[in-house]
Amino acid sequence: MCNQKGGVGKTTTTINLAASLAEYGRKVLVVDFDPQGALSVNLAADYQDAPTIYDLMMNVTMDPHDAIQGTELENLDIIPANIDLSAAEMNLVTEMGRERVLDGILHKVKDEYDVIFVDCQPSLGLLTVNALTAAHGVLIPMATEFFALRGVALLVQTIDKVKARTNPSLQLDGLIPTMHDARTLHSREVLERLQEAFEGKVFGTAIARTVKFPDATVARKPITSFAPSSEAAEAYRRVARELVSRGCAA
Repeated sequence: MCNQKGGVGKTTTTINLAASLAEYGRKVLVVDFDPQGALSVNLAADYQDAPTIYDLMMNVTMDPHDAIQGTELENLDIIPANIDLSAAEMNLVTEMGRERVLDGILHKVKDEYDVIFVDCQPSLGLLTVNALTAAHGVLIPMATEFFALRGVALLVQTIDKVKARTNPSLQLDGLIPTMHDARTLHSREVLERLQEAFEGKVFGTAIARTVKFPDATVARKPITSFAPSSEAAEAYRRVARELVSRGCAA
C-alpha cells in the first residue's frame, strides 16, 4: 500500500481492506512499515514493549513470529512499528542486499497467510523500495484531489525502476480512489482523469469522505467493526471483493 503523498487515506485503506478480507475468511497479515506507527495505534497493537518490524530488520536471525501479534479481529494479525523504524534507512545503507531485508522476513511467514499488506510511509526512500521489492503488487490509495494526482507519475516511475532492478514480478494492482466527494466537480474531474490515465487499473468503488473514519480511528477499530452497516464499511467490502476478483488476493 503505497503513496509518497501523505494524508490520502493509505493507513485507513490498509486497515479496512485487511479487515474486510479477514471478515470474508482470508488469513491476513498487515505490516506497519511507517515510523509514525499509525497502523499499530489504530489496531491497538503493543508497539512499545514488544518486538517490532525494526527489530526484525536489524536482527536477521530473529523469528518473525516473535513480532507477529493477533488483533481483536479474527484472521487479522499485525507486525507493529514505532519511531525506531526511522533509523532503519540509515542503518541499512551500508548493508549488502539492503533492498531485500523485508523480503527475507516475509518469506519466512508468507505461506501462513492468504494476503500480506505492507503499509508504507509517505516517501520513496529505502523502506519503500524494500516494500516494493518484497511485494507481488502495489495498491495506490489516491485522494481525488489535483495535488494528489500530480505525485502518482513519480510513484509509477519508482515502481518501474524496482521492477527493472530488484523485482521483475512487481505489478501495479490498481488505484483506489479515496476521500471522494461526488458532489464536487473537482473530485469528479480528478476521478475521470485517473480513469483515463490508468485505464482498467482504477477500482470501481470510490471511498467517500465521512466523519465515521476519524470516529473509528479514535475507537481503534476498522470501520467494518465500528460501523458495520455504514456505506463506508460496505465500500471497503466492495473493494475487497474486487481485489479478489482481480486475482490480487487468494
